[in-house]
Amino acid sequence: MSAPQQLPQLLTDDLVFGEGPRWREGLLWFSDMHGESVWTVDLSGNRTKVVDLPGRRPSGLGFLPNGDLLIVSMLEAEILRWDRTDLSTYADLTSLFVDGCNDMVVDQHGRAYVGSFPSITPPGGRVVAVDPDGSARIVAEEVVIPNGSVITPGGTTLIVAESLGRRLTAFDIEHNGDLSNRRVYAECPNRGPDGICLDEEGAVWAAMPLAREFQRIMPGGEVVDSVSIDGRMGIACTLGGVDRKTLFLLTAMDHDPVALTGTREGQIHTMTVAVPGAGIP
Repeated sequence: MSAPQQLPQLLTDDLVFGEGPRWREGLLWFSDMHGESVWTVDLSGNRTKVVDLPGRRPSGLGFLPNGDLLIVSMLEAEILRWDRTDLSTYADLTSLFVDGCNDMVVDQHGRAYVGSFPSITPPGGRVVAVDPDGSARIVAEEVVIPNGSVITPGGTTLIVAESLGRRLTAFDIEHNGDLSNRRVYAECPNRGPDGICLDEEGAVWAAMPLAREFQRIMPGGEVVDSVSIDGRMGIACTLGGVDRKTLFLLTAMDHDPVALTGTREGQIHTMTVAVPGAGIP
């Protein structure tokens, strides 16, 4: 296992629970899930609140081709749209998600892939595709707690972290957005991957909350890097910066909403890596 190039450096803190990091326009965009808001932060640590979402739990983020922000509202099973002025409902997914929805990735055409919120009866998880006109359909079922997702360069493959499945699962993306040719991209024994990102070597950086670390995993499952931050839970990660070699690491001390009540212990660290990011997000 190769050593990381540097120790993670604190970028910002005073969060409740950071999720869904996305790099765009020189900024890291992210949800403060239990802080009920969406923020941006620059590489100097200057933070700006994008939108307040009182009473909601924002999770996955993505962007339409015109730059509008899509936000998963977990418990309501909705995707919200923020056009930098107004907030509206982009897609109502209540007929497709019994327990709510979770993370999301949006492709270059504006099609969103959304995973279900943890069900009390796994493996009943599913992935739903939401087309640019707002229509939605199930494209994968029996996905054991679908979580972070990435789309490979060229838009040909979707990789999904199955948190309780302890693996990364890949699908071919058809021209109409359907998913086919399901296969294991990498097993993650004794680890439950959460948020993920992809680099140019096809390796996936995966947050491992219960193991309290981040791993860089090659196709097939070889772990070639591992990063931990003061025993904190790894929640999500993404690659960004000018050359996409800045790895953003989102951590928390707990994931239980009750335990998080009244706390602001969430943090975001950065570190420089050798291999730049690839694909979406």
